[in-house]
Amino acid sequence: MNDNDDDIQPLDETPQETEGATRSTWRGRLLVITAALMWSTSGLFVKADFFNDWPIEQRGILLAFWRSLFAAAVLIPLIRRPRWNPLLPVLGSVFAVMCLVYMVAIVMTTATCAIWLQATAPWWVFLISVFALHQAVDRRDLISLPIAAIGIALILAFEMRGENFIGVLAGLASGITFGGILMMLRRLNRMDGAWLIVICHGSTAVVLLPVMFWIDIWPTPKQLGILLAFGAIQMGIPYMILARGFRTVRPTEAAMLVLIEPVVMPLWVYLAYGESPLWWTMVGAATIFAALLLRILLPRDEKGK
Repeated sequence: MNDNDDDIQPLDETPQETEGATRSTWRGRLLVITAALMWSTSGLFVKADFFNDWPIEQRGILLAFWRSLFAAAVLIPLIRRPRWNPLLPVLGSVFAVMCLVYMVAIVMTTATCAIWLQATAPWWVFLISVFALHQAVDRRDLISLPIAAIGIALILAFEMRGENFIGVLAGLASGITFGGILMMLRRLNRMDGAWLIVICHGSTAVVLLPVMFWIDIWPTPKQLGILLAFGAIQMGIPYMILARGFRTVRPTEAAMLVLIEPVVMPLWVYLAYGESPLWWTMVGAATIFAALLLRILLPRDEKGK
């Protein structure tokens, strides 16, 4: 069964079964959106003054390590059915690479530029699905993805002026790896969500641990409390919610829905710290939001494409 089978209704399906499938799809979408909204709180933690005593050049790596460590720690008690799958080491490795290149992008460019470069994930998912996995093209993707691309292109056209080239490449790499993670989570959607996310964040913490000893900067008890909330609320629990949503939502659609994160994050930062988003961010975000609505509201192809 391929990923497109979720959108194909059997010929003998009853109206009650069709209605149930529709409700299940909408529940999955709401779960993905909830995860994206929780991810969008990252700016509230990163922009806070709790970590101002950490060197700016190393702050991204420090935050990435502690966030992943606590995200894994809070989810370990929730694991119910750990099972082995050959894809798990790949998932953990790609997740660790994503965290590393994303933090490099934040350090070497701007946070806004980094998150929008990571937001290119839907296009990588689409390209891999169609050209590498030979999956059917959904007409809704052909309409919504180009519209969202206009919004992201507008933001990047302004944000990338004068940015470090290596940082931009790292940001694009984070988008590619994030797209790969979305596809692997979809493949593993029947496994225990807490188990999957512990694998992801535990792998990241293990990879970054030697760097932590090399940096030799450790948080205060107050900072540890903030980092615990950062790992649990912003990273650990949302990924578990996302894994559950993947049971009824295809990777391409999920990649579109999670674009809500970079759209909403500047709003939280503005409300909390008064940092106003620039006009191109607002126009681009509105364009992306319109594309998301189209992807959800457009009727699916009758043949499941």
